[in-house]
Amino acid sequence: MEALLRWQHPERGLLTPDAFIAVCEDSGLIVPIGRWVLREAARHHRILVAHGWGHLRIAVNVSAAQFQQGLVDDVLSVLRDFELPAGILELELTESVVMASPDNVIRDMATLRDAGVCIAIDDFGTGYSSLAYLKRLPLHRVKLDRSFVQDLGRDPDDEAICDAIIRMAQRLGLCTTAEGVETDVQWNWLAAHGCEELQGYLFARPAPFEDVLALLDRPGGA
Repeated sequence: MEALLRWQHPERGLLTPDAFIAVCEDSGLIVPIGRWVLREAARHHRILVAHGWGHLRIAVNVSAAQFQQGLVDDVLSVLRDFELPAGILELELTESVVMASPDNVIRDMATLRDAGVCIAIDDFGTGYSSLAYLKRLPLHRVKLDRSFVQDLGRDPDDEAICDAIIRMAQRLGLCTTAEGVETDVQWNWLAAHGCEELQGYLFARPAPFEDVLALLDRPGGA
């Protein structure tokens, strides 16, 4: 599962992060908002446990500002307060977050990994990645960006990029997750090339937690 932030605006309706996250980052609000999202994700894990789905991993996106302003302490506090088992909480960070201050981020990532937190690089291949740093990152997972996934089965270049990333991740002992999977063609291509996890509209659209829980609890919902 992935915790996605939405804003129910009184006049503009439901807003996606593209409409407000940049303002939150510029104003500094992203840090308290990120802290709240972490605790809400952990709180909802308790509900999953009560329904027999406590083994599901919950991913939360984090920003560079959070790393700079106490992310490690915030995460360790959440792990302790909600007694989260190892491997349940996953933090997703983009390449730009890592490259903003790689040595400090790598140190903090290692601390979090040792505490049982999973670490994923989101939108891999779209930022200013450095393979020299990639081999040092204490990662569990690489997420293929949807821009490479959308034309699988039609664009040999995108297929070559996805195949290269999957093979590299495998050699480094990392799991791969493909984002933006919307067709059976994409699904079949990724499965045939060793991508372990898929997410996208082919399986489910973003939904309130209550709707997701109802889907899980439905016979055969897993």
